[in-house]
Order: sequence, then C-alpha cells, then structure tokens
Amino acid sequence: MLEKEYLDITFLKKNGFVRKKCPLCGKYFWTVDEDRTICGDPPCDSYKFIGNPVFKRSFDLDEMREFYLSFFEKRGHKRIERYPVVARWRDDIYLTIASIADFQPFVTSGVAPPPANPLTISQPCIRMDDLDSVGRTGRHLTLFEMMAHHAFNYPDKEVYWKNETVQYCTELLQELGVKLEDIVYKEEPWAGGGNAGPCLEAIVGGIELATLVFMNLEEDPNGDIVVKGSRYRKMDNYIVDTGYGLERFVWASKGTPTVYDAIFPQVVDKIIENSNVPKKDKEVERIIAESSKLAGVMGELSGEKLLKLRQELACKLGIELNELESVLMPMEKVYTLADHTRAILFMLGDGLVPSNAGAGYLARLMIRRSLRLAEEIELSLDLFDLVELHEKILKFRFEVPLETVQEILELERKRYRATVQRGMSLVERRILKKKKIEKRDLIEFYDSHGVPPEIAVRIARQRDVEVEMPKDFYAELANRHIKAERKVKERVLKGKYPKTKKLYYENPKLFEFTARVIGVEGDKVVLDRTAFYPESGGQDCDRGFLIVNGKRIRVLDVQEEDGVVYHVVDGSVSFGEVRCVIDAERRLRHMRHHSATHLLLHALRSIYGNHIWQAGAKKEFNKARLDVTHYKKPSEEEIRKIEKFVNSEIVANKPITWEWIDRIKAERMYGFRLYQGGVPPGKEIRVVRVGEDVQACGGTHCSSTGEIGFFKIVRVESIQDGVIRFEFTAGESALEYVQDVESILRDASAILRVEPSKLPKTVERFFEEWKERGKEIERLRRELAKVKAEKLLENAEEFDSIKVVCEVIGADMGEMIKIAEELVKHEIVGVLMNTEGKVKIVAFSGVESVDARDLMKEIGRRIKGGGGGRREIAQGAGQIALSKDELMNLVFEFLSKLTV
Repeated sequence: MLEKEYLDITFLKKNGFVRKKCPLCGKYFWTVDEDRTICGDPPCDSYKFIGNPVFKRSFDLDEMREFYLSFFEKRGHKRIERYPVVARWRDDIYLTIASIADFQPFVTSGVAPPPANPLTISQPCIRMDDLDSVGRTGRHLTLFEMMAHHAFNYPDKEVYWKNETVQYCTELLQELGVKLEDIVYKEEPWAGGGNAGPCLEAIVGGIELATLVFMNLEEDPNGDIVVKGSRYRKMDNYIVDTGYGLERFVWASKGTPTVYDAIFPQVVDKIIENSNVPKKDKEVERIIAESSKLAGVMGELSGEKLLKLRQELACKLGIELNELESVLMPMEKVYTLADHTRAILFMLGDGLVPSNAGAGYLARLMIRRSLRLAEEIELSLDLFDLVELHEKILKFRFEVPLETVQEILELERKRYRATVQRGMSLVERRILKKKKIEKRDLIEFYDSHGVPPEIAVRIARQRDVEVEMPKDFYAELANRHIKAERKVKERVLKGKYPKTKKLYYENPKLFEFTARVIGVEGDKVVLDRTAFYPESGGQDCDRGFLIVNGKRIRVLDVQEEDGVVYHVVDGSVSFGEVRCVIDAERRLRHMRHHSATHLLLHALRSIYGNHIWQAGAKKEFNKARLDVTHYKKPSEEEIRKIEKFVNSEIVANKPITWEWIDRIKAERMYGFRLYQGGVPPGKEIRVVRVGEDVQACGGTHCSSTGEIGFFKIVRVESIQDGVIRFEFTAGESALEYVQDVESILRDASAILRVEPSKLPKTVERFFEEWKERGKEIERLRRELAKVKAEKLLENAEEFDSIKVVCEVIGADMGEMIKIAEELVKHEIVGVLMNTEGKVKIVAFSGVESVDARDLMKEIGRRIKGGGGGRREIAQGAGQIALSKDELMNLVFEFLSKLTV
C-alpha cells in the first residue's frame, strides 16, 4: 500500500540506489551494490562490524553525540536540550520512550508549535519491554539515547520531507567514513500511537543504525490505506520522525564484542574487579563476540530460544554447554548490572521516587533487580558506586543531586532485604499449601510482597516442587505498569452547547452575577456564562443558588464537560435570564486552601529537593491534602520547619498572579514543573504564580499570599511506599482547628487538674502506673487460670492413657486460652466452651500425637462453626452449644479414630 511512497524518493535513484527484494525476508531494500542480494538486516545476515569497525575512527558517547548534533546544526537545525526520562508532559505514559514522545500529543497533533523547526536532539529514552534480553544479546539496553532530527510540516508550510531526510542520513554516514556501497535502506512500514507512515531503516555492517519514519497517516476505521492490519488516512500535517541510536553508533565505531563494552567499559571493569566474576581474557572476549553475532540473528533471547542459542554456540566453538554457560552467564549479569545502574541514574536523577505503583514501580523494579544481580555475583560495592561512576562518565546535569540519589538507594537496599526476609516464609507456606508454584504465584510474590522470582524458584526447587521461571518475566511486570491509567468519563450532557464563559477567571471574588439559561436536562442547567467553579484539579465545586422569578433554587453540584459547565439544581428552571449567588465563604475557603497547596509544594521542593512531585491533591471547605513523592516520612522537627516556611511566605504577602501563555513558551520559561497538578490541554495554558511557585493551574486563588491568613499541618502519613500525604488547613479552618485543639487541652487539664504545660509529664506518669497495674492484672489472671486448671484436673477422665478435660465455663476467650495453656503443661487433651451469647471454643492438646487444630475441625463440624491456631491450642466459634458430656463424647470419639 505504501510502495509509491518509497518509489518517489528521487534522492535514492539519483545516487545510484536500486530497489531489490530480499529472498530471505521478502522485504524490499535499496543499495548501490549490484552484487548484494540480501537486505543485510538480521536475521537475514549477521553482524559484520564486530572486530571490524565500520567508521574511520572510534567515538566515545559524548564525541559521537556532539558529532551528530553539530552535523545537523550546520544544516539549519536548532539544537534543543534533552527532555527528562520521566514524561511529565504526558498523561498516558510514565517514561520517555522515543524522541518524538517529547512532542506528543500537542505538537504532533498541530495544537501547539514545536520548540524549533527543524530541530535536533539527543534524547535519553527508557524502554523496558525487552528487559529480560538485556545483558544476553550484546545489544539490548534499558536506557539509550535516541539522536534525532525532526521536521514538522503543515499544509501551508513544508520544511523538508523524504528526499532531504535520506540525504542527511547518507551524508552523515559518509562523513563517518562509511562507503556508499555499504549503506542499505530497508523498507519497513511504521505504525504506533495511532499514526503510521513509510519508514526506511539504515543498515551498515549488519546493524540497524537509524530509522527514518515519515509520519503522514492517522488511524481511521474508514481509511483506504492499510498498515500492519489497521486502516489509516492521510494527515494534514506530516512529520519527519528519525531515530539514530547513539550507543549503536559508538558500538559500530569500536567493533567491540558487545555494546556494553563500547559505551561503559569502565563500569564493566569496575564490576568485574569487585565481584566473583573472573577477569576477561582474549578467549572470553571471542566467546562473547560470537554470542553477540548469533544473538543478533536470533532476536530476543529467553526460554527455549536462549537454550538453542547456547547449544548452537557451544557446537560452533567446540566446547561443552556447561563450559560455555560458565563464561557467558556471569558476564551477562555484569552487563545487565552495568546497564541497569545507568538507567537508575536517569530515573532517580530526573526525579522518580521508588514506590509500589506508577512510574515509581518501574524504578523499584530496576533497583531490586540490580540488588539481586549484585548479590549473585557477590559485588563488594554499593549500587550507588556504579551509579556515581556512570554520572562521572556522562557528565549530565540532573535535577536531583547525587546525595539524594545515594540516600534513596540506601533506603531501597534496606527495604529490599527486609521484604525478601518476610517474603521467604510466604513462599514456604505457599509451597506447603499448593505443592506447585505457577506464574501467577511468582507475579503475586513480586507485585504484592517484593520477592524476586529467582528466590521463589530457588526455594521451590530446594523443596522438589514443580516450578518454572517464565520467559520475559521482568518485561511482563514492567509492561503491566508502563502506561498511566486514563479514566474515561461517560458523557452526561446529551445536547450540544457553546463553551461556557468562565467569569471566575476574570474575577475569583465575583459572588453575584446574571446569566442566561441555554440548556436544561433534568436537574442539570447550562448557562451561557458562570462564576460557579466546577469541580476540577482537586478543588471542590462552588455551591449557592439561582434566583428564578424571586424563588431561590439551590445549586448542589457544578461540573464541566468539554468546556461546558453545568449546574445540578434541586428545583425547576426555565430558559431565560437568572440571577446567581455563590456561597462566598465556601469559595474563599477553597481559594485559601488552593493557594496554600501551592505554597506547601514550593516549601517541600525547597527543603527536600526536586524529586518532590505532586501525586494528588484535594481542596475542601474545612481542610486540604497534598500527596507528594518522597522516600521517607518527615520528622516532627521537619514538619515544624515546613509550617514555618509556608507561614513566612504568607506573612511576606507576595502577589498571586496568573496569565495565559503559549504552551511551548511556558515550558521554556519554567520547565515541566509546570505540570505538578496534571497536564492541561490546549495551545495556551493558564500559568499561576503563587509567590515563587509556578504551575499550570485552572483553580481559583487569593490575590496575595497574605490573604491565606494562617497555615497549619494537621497530619502527615505515608499512604504508600514513596508517597507522603500532608493534610492541612488554612485561614479560618486553621484557626478553628487550633481552637479545637486548645479546647481539648483545656478539658484534659481540667480532668487531670494540672496546667496545660504540665500535661505531658502527668499523662506519662498515669500511663506508667496504668502499665504497672496492667502487668499486675495479667499476673493475677494467670494465677487464676492456674487455679481453675488445677480444679479441672481433679475431674479429668482418661482415654487409652490420655487424660481428657472438657468443660462449659463462664470465661472469655482470653481466659479460656490461659487455662488451656496450663492444662497443656500437664499433657492434657480437651475442649473448653463458653455458651454465653455466641458459642466460643478452645481446643487444646499437650500430647505430641494429637493436633488441637484437627480436634477443632471435628468440634466445628458438630457446632456449625470452625477455627484454627497452633498444634497445641486452637480457638474458634460456632452456632450450637453443647453440654460437658457431649463435648467429652466428641473428644473420645475423635481420639478413638486416631488409634484405629
């Protein structure tokens, strides 16, 4: 369907390229080499550059990056700075997966202009869908830099298109020393994210170095162009979307056995020097090089495919499989660890905080996998030592300082060890219960309990339990969490209305206004303009009333749908003009809480650093809350420091201003911290400045920080690993909170008859006395249980030399257990029952051959109940009360079955 798209690239024909069909894969390719018959792309061919570099000189990462960017600068492209690997400007993905992701969705859709046109960039990207192949294939990386040049073309303005793009690629390769006859352009249609287009892959020496995508199609079920099974139609705008693999360029320039040896040899050597992995010699390098060549042909490696590669390689090299694995497997772990620690540097350096959900889950996955690898090769270094070495090699600037990265990694190490210790007993219990460990068990062990699958597999095999390590396990885990969940709201309004004019932006203190009713759908009223704020951005909606013909009709809720604000009312409203009155106190409280939220976030970022990122917020009438990413709960002293910081900003009475700014300009001015509260749509965004804090925000705010009045933190808690919740109040609600606390203190002081300042010592004294009395009560209860047990012993009966005690007594569960503990010491078997209210029972056994849990099951069947516990003592409940004789008969019957 796209054949014409390739045939009209005149540059290829003018420069002697001819189109051929590869007999192995059936794909078309372009070459000037008349003798070439195959496309040269694995698996049709193998890597030819290993041991035989394809460029005229070798390059390090920074040299190659600079060569590329300068090349395109000389050709009219503007160099732009890299974006973070955490995609803060997106609400659909967590991590930056390609350079084009920097400009999605607003630039690619034509809503906003690009930061430059044309432009060039070297964008660090993270992809985790091949996580299990990293370290094994010699080429897979978790983090890689996508060097790129982009041109955004519009119907009325074309920057450049296919011919120029292929020309640039060819000239770049030639400047690097590649002969024209060694360049192959393979046709490979591209599709992704709702777009598609023709694509050429640039192949040199058997390795794909660049991908040239000509994005000119958009998905449409009625489209007349089919690409990879989906229908598309032509787009109005069309985009040059290229990707040149920086690491692959460096690898091709050096011809090393693996990409890892080319891009971070210092890290690889450091790991080997400080682990149980033997140093590489020429023979080891030869084996690894041959493995990379074969892996290039075989693609991703896991399961049977990995075993097949090793068997073929062992046969080719003339060595035993176990000898080959003794060389490859330790080095695979070294390479994987070197790769992962580089990705961890970018994740944490760009502000990710490890947690159990969202983007933080992916960071924790990488860290814990790295910790396990470090344990397996007995690495004597900390992960941070490798992360720090990567930072020195790369010389990149990161938002988060290395000191914070080190602190996070140390905390994660401690959490990992504690988690594994707890989780091992869980695995043991599951093995006893199921006698088999399945894939879903391994996923649960990791996702819910943090136990790495390798540890679970090892324990299972030690117990001779059936288990198999699933292929691509870590990639599957990552893919379950790689995309952000998007909540799709169902449409509420049935009619079509013009967008509502929002008066609350013009004047947030406008509490009375007139408007015209343009829509009524049941209890929902649409006005042509409104000052009622709809629930949005965590801020509760306004309330108030509409005055219709002198009658007040309450506004219970306000929502927005596609720019149309609708008001939920509790009365009948007809079309025409209405007077509207807003609950001013409610609005003002929301404004104070919203402005205070911005100040609190600014305080936290100022005190702790740029890894602090808003994870959720809510602004209500009496209180507000802010959830932020942070790796540990603040101390009481730190909380006081935060309160002092915010209140000093309030006292400073700094202005609060807002303005509509072009999205790209705002991003250039303030960075992606703009999107703390989420990513608003549109070419222009509303930027609110509260003191020093700047955010894209659609909420209502005070005019100055002084209007907030007073700020007080009420509660701080960790709602999940890596996310801290601050609950606070501001203005009148903060005053009310303090007054309530003072009232409690006064009441407590009156009850204890002491001054409020002496309350802590007085309460402490009472508490100590209470604890001592509790200990004395506990001692007396045990003595009483001992006496009651001795009394019951006097009436013990005997079954086949086993003494049996059964009794219906008026004691609570705690007391019955204490009596049972005393009877167990005397090697007694029996049951105690309380029939007051709900039937409660305790079964006990001081005899090795009798399990109290089995006795409990037997009793439970009779009384329509059940329970559980330990071998010596089990407790439970039921619905049917039994007499002492009935209990004794049941126990005798139970014991008789054991002796049969």
